[in-house]
Amino acid sequence: MVEWNFLAVLADADLLLQGLVNTLKVTFLALLFGIPLGLVLSLCRLARARFLSMPAAFIVEFFRTTPPLVQLFWFFFALPILIDVRMTPYIAAIVTFSIQSAAFFAEIFRGGIQSIDRGQWEGAQAIGMNHWQSLRRIILPQAVKRMIPAFMERSIELLKTTTLVSTVAYTDLMFQANDLAQKTFRPLEVYTVVAVMYFVVIFVFSQLSIRVEYRLARSGESTVR
Repeated sequence: MVEWNFLAVLADADLLLQGLVNTLKVTFLALLFGIPLGLVLSLCRLARARFLSMPAAFIVEFFRTTPPLVQLFWFFFALPILIDVRMTPYIAAIVTFSIQSAAFFAEIFRGGIQSIDRGQWEGAQAIGMNHWQSLRRIILPQAVKRMIPAFMERSIELLKTTTLVSTVAYTDLMFQANDLAQKTFRPLEVYTVVAVMYFVVIFVFSQLSIRVEYRLARSGESTVR
């Protein structure tokens, strides 16, 4: 018969909360850098110039198809050897997940831009706008509205993926949980609490995503998956 005892976990709850803050910090910064980088990659992929589209396509496909753990290890262990710079777990996590997120966001941007009717481009050009003005003032505002649910779902996936940063000794929620489980010899209680914490955070984001998607559906906007 399993005897549950959460007292040891609650006594060090501040460590888990600090780990959660660190997890959210990495997630937020990866989104902050990943979204604009994803836009740049998507525009390069859509460019007619092959010297832009081909490298962008390679970066997107490479980071979408290789395991994120391998990417994290490469940036943390291998990149410092190449550039002779010390890489902290925090910086390695941000760099890894920013680029990986950018690869996925690039496809979301590309799908959103291509979903806009060609007549919108032609209408913008008819009133004297060039390509970039049309993109900035007409196309992107419409495309972004359609992409919001996909962005939010990808952000949730990113949050779950950040659990890997504990493997390079970054003090995220999983790192703190592993440390606490070893100190208290209560892995059942520790990981149960951690699972609940992740559930609460992700559930809130999921419900927000559902509400946004529902409002977009009522407004007649489709979404990009």
